[in-house]
Amino acid sequence: MEGGFPAGSTIVVQGSPLTGIDLLARQFWSADSMTGTYLMIDSEVEPGMTDARDSPPEALLALMKGDRVVLDSLSTIITRNGIDAAISLLSSVKKDIAERKANALFILYSDLHTTVEEIRIMRMADVVIELKEIIIMTEIERQLAVHKVRNAQVPKRIIPFNITEKGIELSTTSRVV
Repeated sequence: MEGGFPAGSTIVVQGSPLTGIDLLARQFWSADSMTGTYLMIDSEVEPGMTDARDSPPEALLALMKGDRVVLDSLSTIITRNGIDAAISLLSSVKKDIAERKANALFILYSDLHTTVEEIRIMRMADVVIELKEIIIMTEIERQLAVHKVRNAQVPKRIIPFNITEKGIELSTTSRVV
């Protein structure tokens, strides 16, 4: 992203649970020791996270504090409460985040939602990133693709990445053929 996400952005990261999507969300949340909120809806609540597993979508905005907010996951909102509840939440968060010049990252799991639902979410987001995992014979290749950055040019290449004990590490080398 050459400098990070534009201030006031809503970011949707799409991928399977095996792509390291949760690691990317944690890195975003804890980067630069800025203040933020990690709303956990899907899984175990880790230290520092906010337990939002029993919170209705309309109550989540009030829990979002600080410069970096993560909602894990938008997929759960859609499956539990429907796409309209997810769009309403995304719209409210988008307005709040823009006013505060903060950033919010929403996890959206692949292959769970209809194409129409995914399109509605992607159109609302300021930034759309996809994490992919490709199995080639006996190797796993992981790729990050930036599909959308509002008011900015989208990178023209897919970026390989590795999952390490520290999180997601982008590959900085390019192959020359």
